Amino acid sequence: MPKTKQSSRRKKFDYNKDRKKLKKKLLKKTHPRIENPQIRNAWNNRKTVAKNLLEMGLAFDPNRSLPIKGQRLLGGHKNKKAPVRVVTKPYVLNQLEQEASLPEKDTKTLSSDLLEYVQHMIREHKDNYKAMARDEKNYYQDTPKQIKRKISEYKRCHPQHYDAFINSLAAPEPMTQ
Repeated sequence: MPKTKQSSRRKKFDYNKDRKKLKKKLLKKTHPRIENPQIRNAWNNRKTVAKNLLEMGLAFDPNRSLPIKGQRLLGGHKNKKAPVRVVTKPYVLNQLEQEASLPEKDTKTLSSDLLEYVQHMIREHKDNYKAMARDEKNYYQDTPKQIKRKISEYKRCHPQHYDAFINSLAAPEPMTQ
């Protein structure tokens, strides 16, 4: 069989390639950074991805772990028993379940400008959304429904702050002379 052109050509060093960058790229491919700390601690670099995940009790290929059973035309049903999976690192699965069961914090907050805007509207107009829409501070010409939505968002994101603000409005201001 004839040789290819490249095999007979003399090998030359390519000065335009950054060898350090190429090595880093190769290492990234072979040993990717695992973000999850539980999986990262239990990971064995000498084993394949499928074997590592199998040891932890996780699925490498979801189509194999939960196959969709196809319909047979002639009524011949094969009863295949699923292979017994031996989980040697069950603590990883337990830690992942424990982390997933924790309640998620609502991290959504509103900008200070929006808080100021909503407080001004409530202070000036109470619950009159049509008057809020006509207010001169309504720079973006929000409709009454949009303003109502922003106020409800403020109530949902900052309930304690909203309650304190409403209580400060309801309290009569002492008169000083």
